[in-house]
Parts: sequence; structure tokens; C-alpha cells
Amino acid sequence: MNHTLYSLLLIAVIGCETALIRFLPFAVFRKENKMPKALDYLGSVLPGAIMGMLVIYCFKSTVITAWPFALPELIATAAVVGLYLWKRNTLISIGIGTVLYMGLVQLVFV
Repeated sequence: MNHTLYSLLLIAVIGCETALIRFLPFAVFRKENKMPKALDYLGSVLPGAIMGMLVIYCFKSTVITAWPFALPELIATAAVVGLYLWKRNTLISIGIGTVLYMGLVQLVFV
């Protein structure tokens, strides 16, 4: 099998799998069927749990015993929290926080 055919088959399989994953919940949980309580519970607690895990993952390799003593991370985190509380927009707060963090790491705390 040549490289082009393999690539096209791989793209087709990934596309079908993605479509199946997206459309399957709509086929299984139609309007007539009530959502199981376990899925309702997971839908209410997983977003917060995932965000908590992402925050822990972001801070896992932060060094607090050497210069810059986690200052870029703390400043960017404070900016994200402050922007979210002010604007209530997740994309704006995370986007500006990321740009701020990268600017601090690349330009200020070199």
C-alpha cells in the first residue's frame, strides 16, 4: 500500500470515528428518553473537575524555591481569575492570561 492511499484511508477512518462519536449520543438519548441520573450527575461535576485537573497540571512543574519563585505563573493566574470575574468570558480570560504568561516568561523573567 502506497503512502497516499494509506493517508487517505487513515483520514477516512478518523473522520468516520469522529462523526460516530459526535452523532451517537443524539441517537441514543433522544428527546423521548430521559437522561440517566448518572449522566446528569457527571455532566454537572465533570467540567469543574476537569478544570481543577488542568490547573494542577499547569502548576506541576513550577519551581517555587528558585528565581523567579513562580511569579509569572501567579501573575498570569491572577489575571485569568480577575478577567473571568470581570468579563465572565472564559476564552478572553484564558487567551489574555496565556499571552501575559508567555510575555512574562519570554521578556520579563528571562
